[in-house]
Amino acid sequence: MSLDIFDVAGQKVLLVGAGRGIGKGIALAFAQAGADVAVTGLTSTGVNRVAEEITAIGGTCLPLTGDATTAADTDSIVGRTLAEFGHIDTLVNCVGDAIRKPVAQLPGSDIPGMTETEWHSIVDINLTEAFQGCRAVGPHMLERGQGNVINISGWASFRGRPMSAAYDASKAGLMRFTECVAQEWAPFGVRCNAIAPGTFPDPEQMSEEAFGARDASAGDTIPLARVGRLIEVGYLAVYLASPAASYVTGQTWAIDGGVSIKHP
Repeated sequence: MSLDIFDVAGQKVLLVGAGRGIGKGIALAFAQAGADVAVTGLTSTGVNRVAEEITAIGGTCLPLTGDATTAADTDSIVGRTLAEFGHIDTLVNCVGDAIRKPVAQLPGSDIPGMTETEWHSIVDINLTEAFQGCRAVGPHMLERGQGNVINISGWASFRGRPMSAAYDASKAGLMRFTECVAQEWAPFGVRCNAIAPGTFPDPEQMSEEAFGARDASAGDTIPLARVGRLIEVGYLAVYLASPAASYVTGQTWAIDGGVSIKHP
């Protein structure tokens, strides 16, 4: 017996920032669930590997490249996706980056304060890219009267930390951006939600021993005492894109092992 209401087979999904890490995990989850996926990255290396993995399991994947923080590249990505797939059911905005620097150099510290360029870079990567994706795909979804947007935020959207002003502010901004878009588009049948992952190290970016050590030490800070697996964010994304979530919009869903509810 199966629950068809969770089915996303045949959906056309555009995943912006899916060449590695959480984006790749989301792409694999959608492909395993039977969706056709377009994956984008700044360069072709990662997205080509993701496409090969998805093709190997019998899925359909369109690898694309471009700078998701710019209108021109985002318009091109959306145009190529529509030309290949005909329509877009779900947009996932998953580009992200961080920098650990204070706003201004602190007394007694040798770490310089953030530059204007660094601030704008992190805010653009984490927040402006979601605006660009929604700006470019929005008219298509609104005209169809259906669609779904999933913005990948972070648990930092719930709580600010020292040395993380640009990242935390942009992730908090993404949560509010999601709420705004959800309200603007709800009357036209388009939903918008966000996912806020906690600690999800990429096994491909470290040795097996390093990943194991990271996992083993997680109990010091994470209530569920382990780090997340990339595919787990994908499972939540698949739910949010499915008919089962048809009454869900404007929400930011934490998937962090309990970190966001933990008190010092």
